[in-house]
Amino acid sequence: MAPEILETALVAFTTFFATVGPIDVAAIFAGLTAGMPAKNRRTTALKGVGIAALILLMFAFFGAGVLASMGITLAALKTSGGILLLLIGINMVLAHPSGINSTTADEAEEATHRQDISVFPLATPLIAGPGAIGAMVLFMAKHEGNIGLQATVIGALVAVLVLTLVCLLMATQLQRVLGVTGLNVISRIVGVLLTALAVQFIFDGISASGLLGELPQIS
Repeated sequence: MAPEILETALVAFTTFFATVGPIDVAAIFAGLTAGMPAKNRRTTALKGVGIAALILLMFAFFGAGVLASMGITLAALKTSGGILLLLIGINMVLAHPSGINSTTADEAEEATHRQDISVFPLATPLIAGPGAIGAMVLFMAKHEGNIGLQATVIGALVAVLVLTLVCLLMATQLQRVLGVTGLNVISRIVGVLLTALAVQFIFDGISASGLLGELPQIS
């Protein structure tokens, strides 16, 4: 039993690390929060990781049933998530503020919840994205009936989320070192990469849907 638990933990941790991408999320977070006070960045990081944890845990226990009942496929989640990420990436490249990742001067104090980046895009789809959600649903379904292995999967997720939080908190230090100009450069570079990632999400979603046949994958 112990070898099986260890194998499950390693596979789950590796999978969640790849689908969540703590370092990539931190780089995007640094660009999205350029100019935000340090205290607000820490609060945003904590809130974002916490909300992402709740989303992923909800899918862990109820995901398969909910998706089946609503007729929503993972392909649809990948495609919609890709479209949202594409909009963010374009705004980052153009250094064009939007309601997604910025607030007006009057709103800065209260940080309007519907425009709070801790929910979108940080918690979802950057952390709790289609890949992480799909992996969680698949892992829990695979080990259905085995509480020990399901607990191991959840433990691996928690470990990755803690690592993600550490990376986000380090990103705030990076912002102070580089300053606004440096982060604007990083924001544009990451924006280009994010748009590519978004398009790949869309490709994967369409490919998985079977509407247009197999589309090329990035190796």
